[in-house]
Amino acid sequence: MDESAILHIIDTLFILFSATLIILMAPGFAMLEAGLVRTKNVTAVLTGNVLLYSITSFVFLVWGYNLMFGGNGFFLDGFEDAGFSMYALFFFQMAFVSKTVSIISGGVAERIRVLPFMLFAVVMSGVIYPLVGNWTWGGGFLKEMHDLAGSTIIHSVGGWALLAGILVLGARKGRYGKNGKVRVIPASNIPLVTLGGFLLWIGWFGFNGGSVLSMNSVENANLVAQVIVNTNTAGISGAIVAAILMFLTYRKVDITMVLNGALGGLVAITAGADVVGIWEPIVIGGIGGALVVLAVPLFDKVKIDDPVGALSVHLVNGIWGTIAVALFNSEYSLMNQLYGIAVVAVFSFGVSFVAFFVINKIMPLRPSEEVEYDGLDISEIGVESYPEFNKSNL
Repeated sequence: MDESAILHIIDTLFILFSATLIILMAPGFAMLEAGLVRTKNVTAVLTGNVLLYSITSFVFLVWGYNLMFGGNGFFLDGFEDAGFSMYALFFFQMAFVSKTVSIISGGVAERIRVLPFMLFAVVMSGVIYPLVGNWTWGGGFLKEMHDLAGSTIIHSVGGWALLAGILVLGARKGRYGKNGKVRVIPASNIPLVTLGGFLLWIGWFGFNGGSVLSMNSVENANLVAQVIVNTNTAGISGAIVAAILMFLTYRKVDITMVLNGALGGLVAITAGADVVGIWEPIVIGGIGGALVVLAVPLFDKVKIDDPVGALSVHLVNGIWGTIAVALFNSEYSLMNQLYGIAVVAVFSFGVSFVAFFVINKIMPLRPSEEVEYDGLDISEIGVESYPEFNKSNL
């Protein structure tokens, strides 16, 4: 076996392993959301996560990947090996696509019906995400914006789409009282939230580290290791800063906010983990954690109901992380970063708002008030996650 074949095998194995870590984020999102919603909606949330992974992956296989990277028509036509298996690269990119919709899933939970949401998943995986990816990673007109693993291309795209969805859907019943008073709706299962948060954290090592796409040399292997270390550093920094701010503000250390602080730090470092040194992720991730703590109550103040804090984690920190690339590495233009953020924002929000609006006219996104009061599990799925428990009808 010659050297080129060995290098081909090494990189193919690396990419497949990284993709598997990313797919581990699917149960991460599912557990996080299942723990944060009320027991009467847990099965609906879990079903949505299973279907969105399946549907978005299928759409990406049929035409999304070709649209994103310039293939011919359908089913990976026009692609070939490029130092590693083309199938491995497809699998890696396919692992990414469902995450854009998973970001939305938690933010619209408890008041969106499963089937119309899956129609939007087709739009996201077949149109919105592939076009943004084509403009950036596909070598299009936004290629000068540096975004290693998708602070903007994945997290902000999902965040802008989520904002559009929330504006079309509105808030959960009973979430906001008179005079803007926020009514707390407690999480149903904190252990599941914690498990989901850690699964996402672990998956991020494949998310960012795998985006280097090669470790067949000493230089590349060191870069992958540095990216993974930087990723973890930003996560721990975000968690610590969130915990400190929560204690200083409320004299309580809210585990859900600490986990979201960690996730905010991970989102923030996703754009530039490969172009910053060993200390910069402490600052980038710390600011990410602080932004989560500040943004969650701000969205509530304007009655943007986000049950899992996805806007604060993914949208706010997707923007911050993309800007941070230029702030912490002078080789990258701040104007290019801002231009990319702005174009993606306008496109993602605009198309998503229209899609949600049209789908809502064809097949109402929101269930009746009675169904929402009783929970979506029985009416949408016919299976309850906790049938022996008394469920909150808040």
